[in-house]
Amino acid sequence: MAYRCSFTAATHNRILRISIPVVQIVNILLLSWPMAKDIIHVLQAVGLDSKQSQLYVAGLQLGTAPASDYAKATGFNRITSYNLLEEMVHKGYFTVVRKVRAKWYAPVAPEYVALEARKSAEALERVLPELRSLQGAKYRKPRVRFFEGWDGVRHVYEDTLTAETELLNFANSSVVRKFWPYYDAQYVDERVKRGIRLRGISPDDQTGKRVHGEDQEKLREIRLVPARDFDFTNEINIYDHKVAICSFDSGLRGDKDVFGVIIESKEVAETQRQIFEMAWRYAAITNPKQKDHGKQGHFRRRFIA
Repeated sequence: MAYRCSFTAATHNRILRISIPVVQIVNILLLSWPMAKDIIHVLQAVGLDSKQSQLYVAGLQLGTAPASDYAKATGFNRITSYNLLEEMVHKGYFTVVRKVRAKWYAPVAPEYVALEARKSAEALERVLPELRSLQGAKYRKPRVRFFEGWDGVRHVYEDTLTAETELLNFANSSVVRKFWPYYDAQYVDERVKRGIRLRGISPDDQTGKRVHGEDQEKLREIRLVPARDFDFTNEINIYDHKVAICSFDSGLRGDKDVFGVIIESKEVAETQRQIFEMAWRYAAITNPKQKDHGKQGHFRRRFIA
């Protein structure tokens, strides 16, 4: 018994309508394949976004095709696919062929993408010195803070107790104790408690000599210079990336001339360190009894980056 199959035009159209989504699903599954996902991540790393990467991978499978085929392969709508393909033509990742009624697109060879990635990497290498210089810009832009009155000066002293390096100090031992009678009990003892060591230069007056005699127990080393030549009345502390200055009464306006300044700058602090080391060596020459133990004195210095 023979069966007759009737294959009408309507049946043909229904099959076509079914087959198009099936092709689209198959292509989307190919793009979701683990290896394809890895490729897409690599393409994103060299400058393509997620959708552009998917179009490029689809193009390697399709060859030369219109935007509508790319839309079916990726699941994007046709307008989105067309706009993205045009962008990638301008970037050099696709070529375009003009047909009678439409544009057809083809991806460039993967070797070209690899070449462009190498060029980008080489360009980055060339500008690395400039990028590194920008990275350290925060240390070249100084921050200056001003503190007025005795309470302000006390705040400057409190900041020195945060030091992660040793303190390098120019000070007149008698002047600070005149303004702060409990200086040793309230400040020096706290510095010792925190393990912050100090190297200082001070005039060789009576107070300077007395303070110098207590160096070992106070975690410090002081070198005395002739008071007749170096009778300075303000105090300078150099630590970390900072220079702290305390200026005491000038005698012109009573207590109103007392103020403090903290300068935060890597370059300024480093220059002041060098000036201190120069004065430190000079102090050993002016007073031969003070042996020069080198730049580090009796203490191991702690540095910060």
